[in-house]
This record gives sequence, C-alpha cells and structure tokens, in this order.
Amino acid sequence: MKTSMLKEIFAVCLFMAAGAALAQGSWKPEKTVELVVGVAAGGAVDKSAREMQRIFKGLGIENTVVVNKPGGGNTLSWVYLNQHAGDGHYVLVQAPNLLTNKIHGVTQLTYSDFSPLCLLLEEYMAVSVRADSPIKTGRELIEQLKKDPSALSIAVASALGNHIHTAIAKPLKTSGIELKKLKVVAFKSSGDSVIALLGGHIDVVSSSTPNAVAQLRNGKTRILAVTAPRRFGGDLAGVPTWAEQGVDGTFSSWRGLLGPKGLNARQIAYWEGMCAKLTDNDTWKKSLAHEFWAPRYLGSAEVTKYWASQYKEYRDILGEIGLAKD
Repeated sequence: MKTSMLKEIFAVCLFMAAGAALAQGSWKPEKTVELVVGVAAGGAVDKSAREMQRIFKGLGIENTVVVNKPGGGNTLSWVYLNQHAGDGHYVLVQAPNLLTNKIHGVTQLTYSDFSPLCLLLEEYMAVSVRADSPIKTGRELIEQLKKDPSALSIAVASALGNHIHTAIAKPLKTSGIELKKLKVVAFKSSGDSVIALLGGHIDVVSSSTPNAVAQLRNGKTRILAVTAPRRFGGDLAGVPTWAEQGVDGTFSSWRGLLGPKGLNARQIAYWEGMCAKLTDNDTWKKSLAHEFWAPRYLGSAEVTKYWASQYKEYRDILGEIGLAKD
C-alpha cells in the first residue's frame, strides 16, 4: 500500500476518533428541562425564572417548564432537586436562603450538597424614610442610631435574618452600632413595610430597590442609600450609595442556578455555557435593568468560592444580630 494512501487512512481514523471523543465529551438536554423555584408563582425569584425560560428557548432549549415547589424556606425544592441526582434536566433558580437557612438552623443543607452551576445577577437593597422625616441621609441615620440603637423602628420583609435584614444590618454593623439593640420588625412583604412607613407606624424601611422606587416617584418617601457599588440611573440617579457616604455598606442579594448533586463535568459545562449566553443576552439585560438588577456571570468553580465567602459574611452579621444557630 502506498505511503500516501496510508496517510489518508490514518487521517480519516484520527478525524473519526476526534468526532467520537467530541460526542462523548459534550452533553445537552434530551427531554424537558425543569426550572425549579422554591417559592410560589409571582415573586421576584419566580419572575426571574420565567424570564429565563423565555430567553432559554431562543438560546436552544425548546422545552422548558417552571416548577414551583414552595415550602420550608426552599427546603422542599432542595429535596425535590436532589431526588434527581445526576440529572442535568433539573436546575434550581436559587437565592441567598441557600446560605441563610443553614445559618438559622432551618436545615443542614447548603450549596456543597448540590452542584453549583453559575451566578446570574445581583440585586441591591434600599433604605427609605418618609419624605417628611427629619433624617435626610444615610449618615444621619447612622448617627442617630449610634446615640440610641432602639430609637427608630426598622421594617424588613419577609423574615428576620434574610437578605433584606442583612442589607441594613451591614452598614450599621460596620459603623459600630450594636445590632442586637435595634428595633427591627418583619412584615409579610415589602409592600406591607412601605404601607406601615407611610402610615407613620415605622420609621425606616429596608427593601429591595424596585419596591422603594414607586413611592419615591410619588414624592412620599426619601431613599437614604442603596447598597450598590455605584449609583443607579433614572429615578435613582439622585440617590447616593452607602460608600459615597463613607460607610461600608455595599451588599447584594443574587440569583444563581443550582443543579442536583452528582452532575458530571459535561452537564456542568453545558449549564455554564447557557448561563454565560443568558447574561450576555440583550433582552435579559433590559429585563434586569427594569428591576434595577445587575447581570453578573460566575461559572461553577467561581460561584462556589463566592458562595463560601457570602456564607462567612452572612454568618458574621447574623451572629452579631443573634440569629445564627449553626
């Protein structure tokens, strides 16, 4: 057999072997993908999941459903997710209670009991008072609470020790205020918190930024600070960050994707790729901007490190409040 023919046969074999290796090295969904949400329909996490569902279809995942599994502060959704161990067709849209529930002693489960996939976005909080409040700035709020930590009532939603509570606790903690002496009241929703503020029953409200904007537009409230690293535009262009006021108060909630335990490297790589495409999608960016959310992509290894650092920050703050039980 001629040398040239042998070379051609060898090249064909190499090509076929490379194709087979590529086929074995990739993964994609072969059935309906479930985007699991640990809350009822209509909330912020559910809303972000349904926007993902819509955009994922345009990115190549034709069959996707949002499955709501509310209960136990996400515990039911985590149990459901891990009932499908090793199956990349099930992913959970996750918020920080993945970390705080363990700190509170609600569950022993945390991110290391699953397959972290990616970070998708960050959400920032705002601190508001009534428009006629004598407190004009975040710095003035801190100075008053330094004199008497129990002088003002602070509303959060929907539970003590969650991300909204932690968001107001951080700038106060770093300013030397004793968190256990604060008068903090939990309401069922941020809407209820704002109603109580407008009615004069509460002095200060910590809430997610979108919930603060409506009353600011109406001229009924004043936003003292946002926890973002830089100012927003639009309606919030005149609202300073905590950092601008000389306070270490930068803080974010977030959304990420979590897979069941036991996903392999090919499945994780697939979801990392889809998350990267999602965060770079213009429709997604516009949707986030409407909610004053910021896109931020971290892959599996990076988000695992990020959640570890977040766990420590939450643990430190909640420990000082007296809500840490882990």
